[in-house]
Amino acid sequence: CSAIDACESSNGGCSAKAECRRTTPGNRVCVCSTGYTGDGIICIEINPCLVNNGGCDRNAECTQTGPNQAVCNCLKGYSGDGKTCTYISLCSQNNGGCSEFAICNDTELTERTCTCKPNYIGDGFKCRGNIFQELLRNSNTSRFYFHLEALSIRDLTDPGPFTLFVPHTDILNSDPRVKDWTAKGVMAQVLRHHMVDCANLLYKDLATITNLTSLHGDLIHISYSQNAVVLNNKAEIILSDVIGTNGVIHVINQILVP
Repeated sequence: CSAIDACESSNGGCSAKAECRRTTPGNRVCVCSTGYTGDGIICIEINPCLVNNGGCDRNAECTQTGPNQAVCNCLKGYSGDGKTCTYISLCSQNNGGCSEFAICNDTELTERTCTCKPNYIGDGFKCRGNIFQELLRNSNTSRFYFHLEALSIRDLTDPGPFTLFVPHTDILNSDPRVKDWTAKGVMAQVLRHHMVDCANLLYKDLATITNLTSLHGDLIHISYSQNAVVLNNKAEIILSDVIGTNGVIHVINQILVP
């Protein structure tokens, strides 16, 4: 007589995912393979993600890759190896895309708000200061700013409001009269003739006005011709409504002479 091997045929009736082990003649036990669980007759693949998120961080996604195997990936808005995930502050990089003159505040995952700092106005992504500051930030008007600085003219830092007509930088750089006015000490009067106090006039407002008085004291005549606002019958507004906290800037294509 020979001992019957219970595992010899059809894996002993065990699951295909189990190992059949002989015990005594004609008997056997079924043991589920690594990564599987069950009674050996039925073996089910173990999903480690079902228990404690597979050992992943609570801010990570557990993804099963095989029997009792998984990978951990940090959720959007977090960084790390999946076992440990750290919140990524949107505001920590490039101020969250907000203006350099804004405060970035994290609100929710992948969300943040941008708020202009005190003494600035705007939507948080673009923030503007007073018109004296805005002159320097715009290449079209920066030359006017440097002339004001050279002569220590600080009228435009006051609360205002002001309406400012600024000759384009190219005009101030190319007009030979500028050097002559500077030499004669009258450049300050010329610059102040481009400033209007106690008025915050947008382009649409200027189209309804005929005269303004500059800080220099002389009148600026305003007319509307060929769909353009013209000052003193010569200078046309070519860029308009650059708004600051204390007024508005309009760029013109000629110098206003008092």
